[in-house]
This record gives sequence, C-alpha cells and structure tokens, in this order.
Amino acid sequence: MSTISEQILDCFPSGSYAISALLRLMEIEESSAVETAAVECRVQPRMLINPAFVQAHAETPEKLMMLVMHELHHILLGHTTLFKRITALDNFVFDAVINGLLCRMFPQPEFTAFFRDYYSEEFPYCLLRPPAHWPGKYTPPAGLCVLNQPLAWQTAAINVHQALYSPTGATYQEVIDVLPRLLVDFGLDGIPLLGDHSGEEGSPAVFAEGSSVLTDVVRKIVEEWPKTPDPIRGRALGELLDEELIRHQPQPSARVVLRRLIRKLAVEGSGRGARIVTAQDEVVQQPIPQLDRRALVQRALGYAPLLYRAQLPMRRVLPAGERVHVYLDVSGSIAGIKGMLYGAVLDCRADVHPTIHLFSDAIADVSLAELSRGVCRSTGGTDVRCIAEHIQRHRVKRALIITDGYVGTPSRTLCETLARTVIAVAYTPSFSTYDLAPFTNFSATLPIGVSA
Repeated sequence: MSTISEQILDCFPSGSYAISALLRLMEIEESSAVETAAVECRVQPRMLINPAFVQAHAETPEKLMMLVMHELHHILLGHTTLFKRITALDNFVFDAVINGLLCRMFPQPEFTAFFRDYYSEEFPYCLLRPPAHWPGKYTPPAGLCVLNQPLAWQTAAINVHQALYSPTGATYQEVIDVLPRLLVDFGLDGIPLLGDHSGEEGSPAVFAEGSSVLTDVVRKIVEEWPKTPDPIRGRALGELLDEELIRHQPQPSARVVLRRLIRKLAVEGSGRGARIVTAQDEVVQQPIPQLDRRALVQRALGYAPLLYRAQLPMRRVLPAGERVHVYLDVSGSIAGIKGMLYGAVLDCRADVHPTIHLFSDAIADVSLAELSRGVCRSTGGTDVRCIAEHIQRHRVKRALIITDGYVGTPSRTLCETLARTVIAVAYTPSFSTYDLAPFTNFSATLPIGVSA
C-alpha cells in the first residue's frame, strides 16, 4: 500500500464509513497529472492524489478526509452523468454546495480548516468556504460585504451563502439563481477548485458506463456517514422537480417483454387467467337487408341503401383483473432512453392503469394522454422510498417498475410494504438488481433500441 493510501486509510476512524471496501475496489495512486485529486470511474477505478497538494493543503488527517469525501460526493451526486456538458460555473456551484454539505456534516474546526485555509474571504472564493465565526452566529464574509453589485444582488448572495451553512442547506437551484448574475463578468478559470474538472475526452473526471459497482460502494459508504442536522427534503440536487417534453419512440421488442410481465402480474395470486373472453353486441354495417329503421326511411324516400345496420355478437379478449400500476423511472441516469421507455409503455396502454407514475426522488402522476404528449417531471435523482410510500398510500396490489435498478433501499416499514406487493421489474440496459431483488416476483430486461 502506498504512502498516500496509508494516509487515506488512517484519516478515517477505524471501522467507519466502509472505507476499507472502497480501498479494496479502488486503486489509489500518487500523481502530478491532477492539481488536487480526482477519481477515474472506469473498469478499474482509481483515485489520483497529488502528493504536493496533500503536503501543502491536506497535511492533517482531518483535512485529507475532507478532500477524499469531497471527491466521493461528486460520484455520489452524479455530477458527471446528470449533466451532459459541464461548464466552469457548474463546477463552481457543485463545489459550493458540496463544501457546505461537508462542513455541516463535520463542523469541528479541524475539519472545516481545510476549506478555510485553502480559500480566502475574497469574492468569489468566500462562497467555497464557511464564514469566519461559523458554526456560531453567521457573519457575512468580507468579500460579499464589499461586492460591487446592486444591494438586492449583494443581499441575495449573502442569503445564499448563509443558507449553504444553515442546518437545512441550500438547493442547487437557489445557488444557480444567484451565482450566474454575480459571476458573469468574473473569470472562473483561475479559481482553484478541488478535484479534476476538465471533464471530457477521457479525462479523470469522466464517469464511464460500467462503473455501477463503484457507485454502489460509494453509496453504501455514504449511508454510514454522519447525517446533517434537521434534514429537510427538497434541499439537494435530486429534489428539484423539473418538467420536460419527451419524444416517445415505439418499441415493438420491448412491448413484447412488458406485456409478458404485465400478464404474469395479472395472474399472480388472482386465481384467474391473464385474459378473459367476453361476447358483446356491436352495431356493424352489412349488405344483407335487415330490419333497420334508417333503411326503411331511405326506401320511403326513394333511396336504395347499400348497407344495413345490424347488431352482431362480437368476441373480445380482455385483460383479467385490475390493470397494472406502472412506475416509470425518469431519473437522470436513464436520460438517453426516456423516449424509448415512453414508447414501450404506450405500446401496452390497454394493459396498464390509466395513470402512469413517473418516479425519481418523488412521484409525478401523468395520464396516458400526457405520456403520449411526452410530459416528463423529474428531480434527476432516484429513490425507491417514493414508490413504496405511494404503494402504501394507494394500496396498490400489483406494480410494474421500469428502471435501471439503482434506486436505493427503503426503511424496514416500507420494505414490508413492498414485500406484500406483487412486483415485476423491467430493467433497462446496464442495470443492477441489488436494490430491488428482495422484493421482485418477476423480472426481465428490456431490449431497448432493438427493432422488430
């Protein structure tokens, strides 16, 4: 184990945060290719640490721990996957929110000293560090007090910075609503952000497909991290409900898979078959003369009708039992295939409940008509708890979940709710069964993008 690896292992409390699992999975290397630190999320993940930076700015175990956790948060929050093109302003916002989050998790001076010592109180560096007397009474940084901006924007900047270091934190949207206006004339390229933010064409910041194992491990680590005091839903990236329009694409191959799962759900525990046959009288047009009032009137007026209306018994095959509730993943991780998923669901509209439950960190119900128009409401994140709560609240008996499987784990009570529900999971490509396997009765992989 290298010197850097030993230092990282030693900076975490013994047996805490599952850091040993991370070290078994990730290779840690000293490298001057990055200015501070970076994580390569590839087939063989690597954490690159600049030893000169550690010696100069992370010389204590507490500071080194904050540096490592800062990098892990970029992976956890999906900053390189949820956003296709990351700008310098995006990087600044990411770091401002993550630094505030870490300081709230570890408010002790020996930990927050990492950001205090690295960033000055001048603008805009002061937005990346806690205020001078924090966590005591909030005092605006000197750089914000002398900001050359109208009073309204100066006040807004102070309010955002104060929110970042309040118990509830600030959302990305709250920060983005203010910072672009303040930083539009300020060159961001020279700001020494933590990590490697070059971002494209094979740089260490690229989060490549196939790194799901690393994501799972990081998520398990973070589950053991200290929680921020008084957490409030809606205070993070994954809690911003945005609306967009999706252009749905028919998916004949996926339709076949979905229908099989839906029919299995309809049969399970119902004591009936997947289909029932009914006979209903329907009015049809035929050339054989019938006792038709309309035809009689036409003949009386001198017209000879070509077709006559008649009622004939028609055989119909209908789905058995209640229609299946569909929970459709619209999180950021499947952004590229939403149109295909919409098309697959619409292909099966006769078999599903007329209300489709779009899920991310929250449930957004849309009608089949809205789904056909491409309405999509998503927070960008993913959390199975919203599905379990919806099933519990509406007493759903059969549910089809369409997802990539990275949905997290619910509480014990909600686990019991899912266990009582008949659940089928249709996985998208590059999926993980880890989170949903304990509650799944049936599963299949959707051949998304495969033509008939």
